Amino acid sequence: MKYGYARVSSTGQHLDAQIKQLKENDCDKIFKEKVSGRQKNNRIEFQKLLDVVQTNDTIVVTKLDRFARSTKDALSTIEMLNVKSVNLIVLNMGGDKVDTSSAIGKLMITVLSGIAEFEADMIKERQLEGIEFAKKRGVYKGRPEKYTDKHMGLKHAIELFNHRDENKLTVNEIAEITNVSRATLYRKVNNK
Repeated sequence: MKYGYARVSSTGQHLDAQIKQLKENDCDKIFKEKVSGRQKNNRIEFQKLLDVVQTNDTIVVTKLDRFARSTKDALSTIEMLNVKSVNLIVLNMGGDKVDTSSAIGKLMITVLSGIAEFEADMIKERQLEGIEFAKKRGVYKGRPEKYTDKHMGLKHAIELFNHRDENKLTVNEIAEITNVSRATLYRKVNNK
């Protein structure tokens, strides 16, 4: 059986292009999800896929970073697939298709997963350097504060918090009523 796996990192992104490519490559069933790839355990559909594959099945992904986010993750997952005699096909590895059913395919996946991880690390490093440079120029302020003093939910939460003796509400109940997290509430109350 030929299984496809499509993943994007956030709900605002679209799976359409990946699904189209997987269908064009004759995948019998496609597992898809919108979740960050950083933590393999959070990828529920990916776990289902790994549980369902059997000997001589094939997993197809459009790019290696859809399959794994680190070299260690890629290699351990590929090794688990090898033990099950399951092949992996990556459709776009610099314009070429890589298939782990061959020795050269296994080598290419190993090398390219290392390069992909290095590239992700470099992007993060450049981003942090850019933020630091912007801070020095005074143009970077960070993420805007969600809960300002004008936020009505926060005002209500602080008021309920300060009158807990009278209203007998717990912090959890206040957080649920106002939709302001416990952490935010404690942070705001302790900073006043």
